[in-house]
This record gives sequence, structure tokens and C-alpha cells, in this order.
Amino acid sequence: MDSLLVDLDTLSTIQHYLPSNADLADMANFFSVFGDVTRLKMLSALSVDELCVSDISTILDLNQTTVSHQLKILRDAGMVSFRREGKIIYYRIINKFVQEVMLMGASYICEILTPRLKTR
Repeated sequence: MDSLLVDLDTLSTIQHYLPSNADLADMANFFSVFGDVTRLKMLSALSVDELCVSDISTILDLNQTTVSHQLKILRDAGMVSFRREGKIIYYRIINKFVQEVMLMGASYICEILTPRLKTR
């Protein structure tokens, strides 16, 4: 091992708390869902109320095929679920962490990133 500048206690603490590669891969997959503007729009709309594909498509001016595809990704990620009412399927956010991440992202943009950009 190359020589380290950190002390052995710090090294031990880092090694103890460093997530496994599998956990890091799961985290990367979780955050990758937030890397698409269309999905962020849909999550924003769904954070207000449950919606059907047709309403999401109309409200966000998106093709229904696109909405359905993105909803499948969100379902597979465990972020949304659906309920059927007759022929209509309503989608809703089921994971509280989704809304928390969305709020933290908005806070970061408003409170940290935007003021920094204004001072440049």
C-alpha cells in the first residue's frame, strides 16, 4: 500500500463506513432515475396527486408512449405504483424518499446553486 497522509483511525473509520460495491451500485441506480428531465417532470406532477397516463401526457405535453415507458422505469425502481379504477390506471409515488430527494434537489438549486451562479 502506498503511504497515506491520513492516520490509521481515520482509515479504519472510512473502511468501516464505506458502502459495499453492491450497495454503491444500488445507490447509483436509484440516483440515475433522477437523471432524466421527463421523469423529473412526471415525479413533480405525481408529488401533487395521483394521475393517469392520459392526464400526465396532457399536463406535461408528452406522448403517451413516452409516459408509459417512463412510468415503467419508475415502477421498476419502486418509486411509483398504480391502482386500477375500471379501465383507468392511476399512478402515485409510493416511496417517501423520492419526494425527499426531489425537495432536497430543489433546495440545492434554490439555496446553493442559484446564489453561486448569481455571484459569478
